[in-house]
Parts: sequence; structure tokens; C-alpha cells
Amino acid sequence: TAAVDLSCVWHNLEYMVCTWRPGENASSDTSYTLFYWFDGLKTHKKCNNYSMHQGIFGCIFNFSFPKVTNTYPAISILIRDDSEEIRPVCASKNPTTLVKPATPTRVTLSKINDKIYVEWSKSDTFPEKCLFYEVEYHNGDLDSAQIIKVIFHYLQLTDFFFPPINSTSIPSVDPNSKYIFKVRAKPKPECYSSELYSDWSEEKSIGEKTDSTFYFVLIITIPLIVTVSTIILLVYLKRLKILILPPIPDPREILKRMFGEQNEDSQVSKKL
Repeated sequence: TAAVDLSCVWHNLEYMVCTWRPGENASSDTSYTLFYWFDGLKTHKKCNNYSMHQGIFGCIFNFSFPKVTNTYPAISILIRDDSEEIRPVCASKNPTTLVKPATPTRVTLSKINDKIYVEWSKSDTFPEKCLFYEVEYHNGDLDSAQIIKVIFHYLQLTDFFFPPINSTSIPSVDPNSKYIFKVRAKPKPECYSSELYSDWSEEKSIGEKTDSTFYFVLIITIPLIVTVSTIILLVYLKRLKILILPPIPDPREILKRMFGEQNEDSQVSKKL
């Protein structure tokens, strides 16, 4: 009857989502209750935001610590029912292994010369230098994608340092191709022990994909236009030649016609 497959994820250092399945022998109307506690709380707290989807129970509760901290206390989770028929389950979890950053937002693309610049928003909940990012991009004409790992960095101009920004650039891009980008975040191991990535950001694209149909039509049309134009030009030149240089009559044909007419006249005279 006890809850099984308990799994918790600490989203963006702001709230915890725990899910579990009902025990094999639990009745269909079993109502589980989740309690949690960690060192620093005076008493345990009850989760009140429950849900169930496709037979899986879930509960969401606020869970956060100060941004600047070197240690995170373990969190104890208890799942039980009000009746004595359901066996309670208690688990202790290291919250740093459950961290999942929020999806990067405000992803912007810009192209300058032969480079594409990618920028995205900075996290408001994670300490600085505790996240790294992966930028995946691919040419719209190709199926294979490339991934760039981006570490938080500083921009330096002369003797002044500017605040860290989340950005990277892709050099030597094809100006006639469309590029598609998406970004995700992951906690750095020196800050958290989690292996969870954020969800990928919404895909953004820049540039125009070459239309192969256009080139196919172009390849067929150009030779056809050249052929038709050549035929028209030849016909026109032939007519122009006749107007400028009319054909010279053959003297033999003239003499032949003249003598033929005289013979006809003499034959008519003899009959008369």
C-alpha cells in the first residue's frame, strides 16, 4: 500500500515537485499526503497543491534557501495516508542533486558580417557563475546539429569590467543559409551535484533557407528561354536579310521565260 517510485525535482531553486505512484495493494480511492522537513524549520510542513495524471500522484511546494550558501541541509519527505491501512514512506534527499534550472528566456539572434551572435537572459535565482549553458544550432539544410558549451564570462574593455552576460557567437556562417538555435542550462558541479538540464528554449532562427524548388525551376527555365530567343532571333535575321539584300533574279530564268513567251506568240499566229 505504500507509495512507490518517489521522485523529486527542485525547479530553479524556487519550488519542489515530487511525484510517486500508489502502492500495488492500495485502493483506488487512496488519498496520500506529503510532509517535508529540513534542518532550520521549527516543524514539518504539509504540501497542499496535489495533482494526479495517468495514475501518478504529484505535489508542488515552495522550497528555497538563501542564494549565498555553502551547504544545503538534507530534506526529509514523508508520504502517508490518514488511515492506518496505508504504510508510510519516509525518504531523505540531498537537494543539490535535484536542481533543475529554468528554461533560458529572451533568446535573441543577430548577424554581423559573417558571425551570428546569440544572447539570452541571466538567471535571477542562481548564484553567479553557478550555471553553464549549451547552445545547439544547425543549418536549416542539414540534419546534424552542433553544440557549444558556454561558461559564464566577463567582458573587459580597457581597465573596466562589465557585468557578466550570457552570449556566444558562431563565426564563418553561410550567408545564404538559415540557422536554427536553442539554449539550455545546467548547474556547475562546483555549485550543485545535479545532472539535470533545463528544458531547451524555444527555437529561434535567422537567415533564409535556400529554396531548392526555385533553383530547379531556374535551371529548367533559363535554357528554355535561351532556345526560344535564339529561334526568334534567327527568324528575324532571315527576314531582315531579305529586306536589306533581296535575292538577285537568275538571268537564265529570265531568258527562259522570254523565249517561252515568244514561242507561244508564234504558235498563236500560225493558227490564225
